[in-house]
Amino acid sequence: MNRYPLWKYLVLAVALLLGVIYTLPNWFGEAPAVQVSSGRATVKVNSETRDRVSAALSEAKISADFVQWEGSSVRARFADTDVQIKAKDAIAKALNPDPANPDYVVALNLLSRSPQWLTSLRAFPMYLGLDLRGGVHFLMEVDMKSAITKKTDALVGDVRTQLRDKGIRHAGVSKEGQRVLVAFRDAATLEAARQHLQDRQPDMNWTSSGAGTELQLAGALKPAALLAVQEGALKQNINTLHNRINELGVAEPVIQQQGLNRVVVQLPGVQDTAKAKDIIGRTATLEVRLVDDSAEAQAALAGTAPVPFGTERFVERGGQALIVKRQVVLTGENLNDAQAGFDDRQNPAVHLSLDSRGARIFKDVTRENIKKRMAILLFEKGKGEVVTAPVIQSEIGGGRVQISGAMTTTEAADTALLLRAGSLAAPMEIIEERTIGPALGAENIARGFQSVIWGFVAVAAFMCVYYMLFGLISSLALGFNLLLLVAVLSMMQATLSLPGMAAIALVLGMAIDSNVLINERIREELRAGVAPQTAIHIGYERAFATILDSNVTTLIAGVALLVFGSGPVKGFAVVHCLGILTSMFSAVMFSRALVNLWYGSKRKLQSVAIGQVWRGGNTAPQQEAQQEG
Repeated sequence: MNRYPLWKYLVLAVALLLGVIYTLPNWFGEAPAVQVSSGRATVKVNSETRDRVSAALSEAKISADFVQWEGSSVRARFADTDVQIKAKDAIAKALNPDPANPDYVVALNLLSRSPQWLTSLRAFPMYLGLDLRGGVHFLMEVDMKSAITKKTDALVGDVRTQLRDKGIRHAGVSKEGQRVLVAFRDAATLEAARQHLQDRQPDMNWTSSGAGTELQLAGALKPAALLAVQEGALKQNINTLHNRINELGVAEPVIQQQGLNRVVVQLPGVQDTAKAKDIIGRTATLEVRLVDDSAEAQAALAGTAPVPFGTERFVERGGQALIVKRQVVLTGENLNDAQAGFDDRQNPAVHLSLDSRGARIFKDVTRENIKKRMAILLFEKGKGEVVTAPVIQSEIGGGRVQISGAMTTTEAADTALLLRAGSLAAPMEIIEERTIGPALGAENIARGFQSVIWGFVAVAAFMCVYYMLFGLISSLALGFNLLLLVAVLSMMQATLSLPGMAAIALVLGMAIDSNVLINERIREELRAGVAPQTAIHIGYERAFATILDSNVTTLIAGVALLVFGSGPVKGFAVVHCLGILTSMFSAVMFSRALVNLWYGSKRKLQSVAIGQVWRGGNTAPQQEAQQEG
């Protein structure tokens, strides 16, 4: 009756082992490290960069715990901060010969002290939030008026191009605030223009005014289109911020939308506010130019002649030099979207979408320059680099452009991201700034751990006194629950903040409720005169429905917080919901496994250690179950 099959014990053993393995990294603390990431959009960090870092450290006779390449950065861990600072100087000198124009960002960072065998199992500690680790908090406001003005300027050019292509004569296209105005001399032409523009510009409302020869057609974006422009600007700015903040070496930055026009940026572990501002405030512009393949340009590349007049020398992603004409064909303002995909031969490619003005210019340029190369350049901090330089195979019209060639799917995705989010869609202003020191973060960590530990001790002590052996089993189940919760959060690489620690403390109090329900149900059966083995079985079986109901209703509230909350509220909700799930598993399955292990093999069980059991109707209490031994 009260025996578990072997497979259930094996499941619990595996869960316990995984819980220990993935919880361990959180106890080793952090060590000083140096992180190397790309300082330019076209500079890649790879295994060769790792080898250069190792060589620089060896030459400087600096010993590192390890040097590893992971994702888009190289990280080297050291024993103390003195060695860390020396290593940073040595690495920066080796990788950036020109400090005024660095290719790489060499930043101080912190890495877990976890041993390599844990890291090889992908067991990493939880990230710590701003309030626990210290760092910088920015609240940034996006200038939505500039985004709408930029869109209106583009619409003026689009309307002018569309009317000209259709052969509709007008007396001028201008802009007034957020409206596009088109002047006409007669009503018939105005009506023809209205019908054409309504088909070509479905996101705009068109109204006519005036009389005689002073007729005017006014177009304004619909409310839904205005909202889409604002959301698009905000989304592009957030993507661009993610790209730029990667250079700071922040392990887990928080970049979230707040309201319709604000963005919250939290950089845990960053104390250099000036550096953070410099990275966040960077501007990048996109330009499309033709490559000069003339004999003079080839001689300039060979170093036997100067760069021809009207051209400039740039470097391609692979390090190859190019001579590019100064005349700008298109800018990033003409690019609507860029997405990675595949060409007709299923090779990786980048698909570009241009506005009507850009489409017309691109069609003319590609028609006149077939078999020539076109360079796409990204300018940052006044310096431009070639992202890609494909060969024009044929005339390209319709505003749909495809860039393909010798590139991988990762390179295609990176190129699309650079083209799509190389610059901010609208200016942003920092309206709030806070710096939290690491000392305050360490104090928050200490207090948070104390609250969890003392809360656990207090609950365990009460349960052991009140429910005796069953209380001890409940306490072990509570510890198992805490172990699983931390392990799951670590496996998810979640960011732990003060609200998250509060949720862990709350989960401890809520998780023990399930064991209280089970223990009290067993007591009720014992009061009714049921045999101990039967009472244990009935107690667990009948308490489960109540436990499920209470936890489901609490989980619904937690999911609501997760869906509608943001920032600290969402962090609290994540820990809260996971804690509910792990508590059901530990309270029901783990505690019953221990009870079955202790009592299941005893066929003639006379009593169980579950504290005082009061029999109704007696004037004196009678202890029905005593602690064994």
